Amino acid sequence: MKLVWSPETASKAYIDTVKSCELFQESGEAEFISAMAGGWNVKLIVEAYSHGCAMATSVGLAIAARHTGGRHVCMVSDESSRLHYINGMLAAGIALPEVVVGAADEIVVGLVDIDFLVVNGQHKDFGRVIRLAKLSHTGAVLICKSFGQQTMARFRWSGVLGSNTRVVRSVVLPVGKGLDIAYVEYNGGTTNSPKRTSRWIRHIDQRSGEEHLFRG
Repeated sequence: MKLVWSPETASKAYIDTVKSCELFQESGEAEFISAMAGGWNVKLIVEAYSHGCAMATSVGLAIAARHTGGRHVCMVSDESSRLHYINGMLAAGIALPEVVVGAADEIVVGLVDIDFLVVNGQHKDFGRVIRLAKLSHTGAVLICKSFGQQTMARFRWSGVLGSNTRVVRSVVLPVGKGLDIAYVEYNGGTTNSPKRTSRWIRHIDQRSGEEHLFRG
């Protein structure tokens, strides 16, 4: 089985995130990520939240989970981060996801069948979190946020993923502070996974008239 793209759910997640994130006045990163999570109809969304980061992406992930009926887990490093996160979500009027306190690389090993993982590229252990994540056999979408030039110079998906996980495609996008996105699939240790065709899905923001493209 593979992740299956749903344009209708992607649109719903996108539009609802636009409405909920108006107070954050962000760059569109949250809406884009929410549309991806909703469109792929993911069932376990995991994010590694860093204290002081904008809440918009977390709001978008919570909205996507609501539309897909999935589970949303947020990993925070300490109690101060937990309180900051909870207060931010409540201020946005969003139902709280599961918030787990501790080191992200320790928490993630207890989560099974992750099909949507969001990490911060500025965090020193983000590569270890990706490597230890137990991804779904139906495929997974991995997103590295705040993907600046310094991070780009030292990061390769193949360098942090296990040998049984194949990168189907990846792309770096100038959204927000930069996003590196990879769609991966589990190949059971073989190298003969069939090639997959893909297509571009267009969505036009009804408020701004801007056109957004999603790879499906």
